[in-house]
Amino acid sequence: MVSLKMLLTKPWIWSFVGAFLVWLATITFTGGYGAGGMVTAALSLAVFTVIVGVGQMFVITLGPGNVDLSLPANIGLASAVAMKVMGGSDSMIVVGLLAALACGAAIGAINYLLIWALRIPPIIATLSASFIIQSVDISFGRGLQIKPPPGFADFTNWQILGVPVLAMLTVLFTIGAAIALRRMIYGRSVLAIGQNIRAAWLAGVNVGRVRFLTYTLSGALGGIDGALLAGYFRGANVDIGNEYLLASIAVVVIGGTSVAGGKANVPGVWGAALFLVLLLTMLNTFGVSAGVRLLLTGLIIVGVITAAGGEKAVR
Repeated sequence: MVSLKMLLTKPWIWSFVGAFLVWLATITFTGGYGAGGMVTAALSLAVFTVIVGVGQMFVITLGPGNVDLSLPANIGLASAVAMKVMGGSDSMIVVGLLAALACGAAIGAINYLLIWALRIPPIIATLSASFIIQSVDISFGRGLQIKPPPGFADFTNWQILGVPVLAMLTVLFTIGAAIALRRMIYGRSVLAIGQNIRAAWLAGVNVGRVRFLTYTLSGALGGIDGALLAGYFRGANVDIGNEYLLASIAVVVIGGTSVAGGKANVPGVWGAALFLVLLLTMLNTFGVSAGVRLLLTGLIIVGVITAAGGEKAVR
């Protein structure tokens, strides 16, 4: 049995501690009213951040400078593609999801090709790509009024005993991601590249292929996230992914993944996503103004990261 002392040494545990504390503060303020509903809502919304957060985590684990800034634009375009392909028909749900997945994967692959061909930093390549994607999205998705198929919309909002089905499936997905990271050659290669790219290359790791697969994975997860968001919010939107740029990075860092690369924590992505959603809920419940809310959010995030220890950011 894992001791409490040992558990507290895990960087990702602090994201769950932070989530619990803000939930406790909120229900204390409301006298316990809506405690269960708050958890259900947090799980429902955290799912979308977790999905893109896992993709971002793999990218950041590749080492310093690796980050996918095209995710918001990717999500927006994929949401439009999914809704256009589905056309409001339940029979086209699977085809629409595959189209969104392919759209996102193509964007991720192009991101890496830009990095590889032009020899420019990932942050510049993915940011530049995001502007191009946004232009395509505006042309393709602006004014798109197609609603998701009724079955798909119901599925994205379906709950069993107050637990969102999407959250259950995402837990299974993150378990798979954790296994891939620790037990599969691909995951170990990502960690090795992040720890020392030259040593990984000398050890026989195909660095270029692994980086290509990682950026493609991040793009694909952004694509499927766009489709699910469109179903959950009952329609595609050019701006539907805007909040996931900083959120996808924040959950990775708060969750215990090293920004220096070579160290990742899948469970922490869940804890950090719940923390951010519950934190926003708490500040809204307290009636905090937008400006103060942003300030407090930043300070609290810094506090959680500090509590987790600085070793995950500096190796």
